[in-house]
Amino acid sequence: MPTTKYIFVTGGVTSSLGKGIISASLAKLLQSRGYRVTIQKLDPYINVDPGTLNPYEHGECYVTEDGAETDLDLGHYERFLNVYTSQSNNVTTGRIYQDVINKERHGDYLGKTVQIIPHITDEIKRRVKLLGTKHRYDFVITEIGGTVGDIESLPYIEALRQFKWEMSGNVLTIHLTLVPYLAATGELKTKPTQHSVKTLLEAGVQPDIIVLRTEHPLTTDVRKKVALFCNVTKEAVIESRNVSTIYEVPLRMQKEKLDETVLQKLGMQIGERPALTPWKQFLKKHYEPKHEVLIGIIGKYVELKDAYKSINESFVHAGAYNNVRVKLKHIQSDNLCEETISEKLKALNGILVAPGFGNRGIEGKVLAVKYARENNIPFLGICLGMQCAVIEFARNVLELEDANSTEMELNCKNPVIDLMAEQKMITDMGGSMRLGGYPCRIVKDSKAHDAYRKNRVVERHRHRYEFNEKYKSLYEKAGMKATGINPDTNLVEIVEIPNHKWFVGVQFHPEYKSTVLNPHPLFIKFVKASLS
Repeated sequence: MPTTKYIFVTGGVTSSLGKGIISASLAKLLQSRGYRVTIQKLDPYINVDPGTLNPYEHGECYVTEDGAETDLDLGHYERFLNVYTSQSNNVTTGRIYQDVINKERHGDYLGKTVQIIPHITDEIKRRVKLLGTKHRYDFVITEIGGTVGDIESLPYIEALRQFKWEMSGNVLTIHLTLVPYLAATGELKTKPTQHSVKTLLEAGVQPDIIVLRTEHPLTTDVRKKVALFCNVTKEAVIESRNVSTIYEVPLRMQKEKLDETVLQKLGMQIGERPALTPWKQFLKKHYEPKHEVLIGIIGKYVELKDAYKSINESFVHAGAYNNVRVKLKHIQSDNLCEETISEKLKALNGILVAPGFGNRGIEGKVLAVKYARENNIPFLGICLGMQCAVIEFARNVLELEDANSTEMELNCKNPVIDLMAEQKMITDMGGSMRLGGYPCRIVKDSKAHDAYRKNRVVERHRHRYEFNEKYKSLYEKAGMKATGINPDTNLVEIVEIPNHKWFVGVQFHPEYKSTVLNPHPLFIKFVKASLS
């Protein structure tokens, strides 16, 4: 049986350089060569998962099909590879320590003193190996979060050092660093990279490939200098220049021969260069659209666009599919009121009310729904956005003025959105929501069915509250239809207004399943409706 190859991606100088995008791009190139590839993220924070983190702290919380609340980088992995990730693809320090402590309490260590080495590092290595042995991947790419030298990352770097010795010949390390440009002297400076690699060397890890993030082209002299001082070949110094879209990075990495260098260093046959034709066709449509639409994203985290990362990327995918450039206008829901709503939304071709939690900005979202409904503007509501659509319809069409969600007003007289029955006895916040993929039966002759062309789909969820079944007949009679139903619980998953141009609210998160080569059908139809 072929041996799984393990590739580690570390970062230096500064965070947010794009380790996830480099990892996903390399994985895409190797996948295009016929290899089975997966990517894993090791996050150094002590939270068990990012589910309880404020989006301002960590951006979007991405949910996998099996219900894991994970780092947003897993969204990039899925969008590039068009392959599902799982609980095993995101590991945090909190989860590592939790597992080790549970084993200690259970008596697994037979009275030994539990220490970072070997017990924590052994658990890290076990988690890395798990993907390769369980699913028989050819390559497991593991991104280590943070930067080299961070106290939090030290156990991971030590585990990497041990891994390289134990799996000799089957492990490769890629180090991503920044090469800053000093405008005053017109120079690219390699000293930060040298120090970063020195820190890695002090931990006992020699990088095999160095990827340099830069705003300007690397000269031959810069490549030679980095190779000399960092103990790598000149061919192993890779340029990663800024690009206008992350989806161009795989082509840039192919041009830099990153995948070929990886294969050569692991002693594998290189073979023919993949054509990547579908990927190039996607980019051509993205760069040369025939039309343009302006869509507003109404949310309360709009200052931080990573909070809606999957939604933003879904519009890129659907836009290319429709030959449309989708321009996004992120609008703070806190700032919307009766006096300003028309001025702020009048230029929009479509309105999306974003997911979220809590009372802040909720009334602005409800106003945005009302504006879209009354002005026949294409509308998509996601999770809380769908719930806002239900609340707005109750107040302004059903004339239930006090209609609300019990999340916002616990004792409201008309709780058209209420806490799910199975949630009422839950007190812990972490990992306790309705999470992951659940089936949805689609009603024929609906906008949802027109989009999916299926009678049954599975979509991912992340919520505690649901449409209150007691009010369903009132809505149906007044013109808001339930067109998507969970076949097991009768939970309303999709609501529509048939006599509206395109008005759809979904309790699930379609953005989690949109990829470059398989844009989500609801986003495709929403963009198309916004164009007409």
